[in-house]
Amino acid sequence: MKFTLLYENLRIALGSIRTNLLRTILTILIIGIGLTALIGILTAISSIEATISNKFTGMGANSFTIENRGMNVQIGKRKLRNKRFGSITFKEAMQFKEEFDFPAIVAVSHIATGAATVKHESDKSNPNVMVIGVDENFLDVEGHNISLGRNFTQQEIKDNRYVAILGSALAKKVFPNDQNPVDKVIVSGGAKYRVIGLLEEKGAGFGSQSDNILLLPVTNVRQVFSRPNMSYKIVVKANDSGQVDVAISEATGLFRVIRRLTVHDESNFNVNKSDNLSRLLIESTGSVTLVAFFIGLITLLGAAIGLMNIMLVAVAERTREIGIRKAIGANSKAIRNQFLFESIIIGQLGGMIGIVLGVLVGNLMSMVMKSDFIVPWGWVLVGIIVCLVVGVLSGLMPAIKASKLDPIESLRYE
Repeated sequence: MKFTLLYENLRIALGSIRTNLLRTILTILIIGIGLTALIGILTAISSIEATISNKFTGMGANSFTIENRGMNVQIGKRKLRNKRFGSITFKEAMQFKEEFDFPAIVAVSHIATGAATVKHESDKSNPNVMVIGVDENFLDVEGHNISLGRNFTQQEIKDNRYVAILGSALAKKVFPNDQNPVDKVIVSGGAKYRVIGLLEEKGAGFGSQSDNILLLPVTNVRQVFSRPNMSYKIVVKANDSGQVDVAISEATGLFRVIRRLTVHDESNFNVNKSDNLSRLLIESTGSVTLVAFFIGLITLLGAAIGLMNIMLVAVAERTREIGIRKAIGANSKAIRNQFLFESIIIGQLGGMIGIVLGVLVGNLMSMVMKSDFIVPWGWVLVGIIVCLVVGVLSGLMPAIKASKLDPIESLRYE
């Protein structure tokens, strides 16, 4: 019996919605636009966060760097600032690599220049190539993969060989028309190098140009791109991500010994976890998320007021209908449920439209940033609940008003 009554109320509610189609569509659009703004902004933020995480995941959540200076970043009131210390010499970096007795991979590197030119026969790159001196472990700790050729060997690093690995963007400039660069000879910094490998495309972001790079043996860079006070960067990638903090403590202790510091001396080098900047960037989106949420709620509040107003008008217009239904046996609860169901259905229809449009609009950011399609399921659930609450609150007062109408007076209503 209850199921039959419920079905009948739903049927009448849907019939009423179809009868007042234009008004219903306008109300649905108001709710849908409000939720589109909310879900769209939050989806875009989720896309940005996913892109940030992916960009920094290449370095690994289980890695950290030791260098004489770190990043100076300020995002709003959040700061990531490091002091600048004396240069880390090649001897110190290599001594650390040899003596660090911990289950981890250690890579030593040095950025020689960010304005190099690379030539191959008549083809020449712009003077914006980043030349990095690396060892055999650099590709592993920095998240690079070889698409053609091979990596450097320990012997090539030790012997200061004139060999090179190209980034994908650099290879396209110097070797157009999909030429295979492996075993070809290039010129940079006045020296000739034989190409032994080509990196997979990694993409650029957050100030990096990871595809427009030329990798050379770090020992070769010391000679060809030599300058006073060259400082080297040490990257440590722990085998177990759960042991990163232990590895940092071990590395800090060893490098203090190498730098000849006493127990009373402050460390004259910076140790930075690879996820510090990504965590800072992701945390900075929290305030934007909060603001977007309140903007969306305000818009939905306006939609709720509009829906309530429409439902009150519907009660006034259908007074005679209510009187007839009561006269033939409908009780106050049935009348109340009918109007409440109408309001909830309109709210949920608006919610579904808003969620679909919001996810599509928000993922325009994913397309721009070339990241994966994002569906913020948590916020979708919040949107459904919010629209349900909007429908109930907007329809409750008109439904109660309709249920309390006197059937005699309702039948007299003109």
